[in-house]
Amino acid sequence: MYPALEINLEKIKRNTQTIVKNCIKSGLDVYGVTKVFCAIPEVASAMIEGGVIGLADSRLSNLKRLSHLDTEKILLRLTSQSEVSEVVDYIDLSFNSEISTIRLLNQEAKIKNKVHNILLMIDLGDLREGIFFKNDYMTIIKEVVEMSNVNLKGIGCNLTCYGGIIPYPETLNKLIEIKKEVLEHLNFDIEVVSAGNSSSLHLVDKGQIDPAFNNLRLGESLTLGFETAFGTRIESTYDDAFILKAEIIELQPKPSYPIGEIGRDAFGKVPVIEDKGDMLRAIIAVGKQDVNPDNLEPADNDIEVIGASSDHLLMDFTKVEGKYQVGDIIEFKLTYGSLLNLATSNYVTKVVK
Repeated sequence: MYPALEINLEKIKRNTQTIVKNCIKSGLDVYGVTKVFCAIPEVASAMIEGGVIGLADSRLSNLKRLSHLDTEKILLRLTSQSEVSEVVDYIDLSFNSEISTIRLLNQEAKIKNKVHNILLMIDLGDLREGIFFKNDYMTIIKEVVEMSNVNLKGIGCNLTCYGGIIPYPETLNKLIEIKKEVLEHLNFDIEVVSAGNSSSLHLVDKGQIDPAFNNLRLGESLTLGFETAFGTRIESTYDDAFILKAEIIELQPKPSYPIGEIGRDAFGKVPVIEDKGDMLRAIIAVGKQDVNPDNLEPADNDIEVIGASSDHLLMDFTKVEGKYQVGDIIEFKLTYGSLLNLATSNYVTKVVK
């Protein structure tokens, strides 16, 4: 059934093995991030086989799908107060930055006779989640350290996801300073210091990760074979472990420029379309409801994506006239964004092989 997201588990496993091996050389354990493929259990298992020590996701519902897998479960998105009870039930380590939420976790864990591990996020300037590094983080850390049913297992940061801030040593090492400060003033040794996500791999490759760091959370690198600070392919990894396959449902010669007065399209925007003369236009049965067309790369370099509506992907097949016919299947390589969209869409069949 098409469109289909085809997933090669062996390539995921090999990507994971390659990257984990490099990280271990720098003293880094790896959490495998499962959110980009919506925590499909078979893919998560391939990551475990490849050497990750835990599975991390931003969605509690995804991690609950993986509850049968015998490995640590990490909630990446800051804990929602409405989910505190389930977080204590299902999650081994949750990321937090708000003391009011951590207090609720402590109360819930006490009721359930548990000790809940947290990782306190520090905002180093990317301006997404975390206690801003120039603010008073020590008062919060002191309170957490003194809690009876919450354990401050680690501190970490997130870079490149919102502000695009590149993880360089001068930025990341602020976390090391915080670890030292906590040890000196509170006599508490923080176990995990997480140096971020796949954008920190460029430092691993250069041997520039401070030995005090011992963890990374990796998603795009394991699934697509890219470090994300500069978009560089990682040596000896696959970038086609996930492939979109979709069917040609129309193939006809037509003008490239619409006929008549142009108004708003189905998404409320006035389209800007280049007149390229007559072309052989294909319609593929996948659309914006499933994926952003700008994030699709046809496996055949002689065909081109020119646009999309909700359910139809429009392509230029002029250079390949006679090569394809209606009913043929077209393959696309994916970016992180397109993989995330396709994995989330209920209209895309997931094929694991």
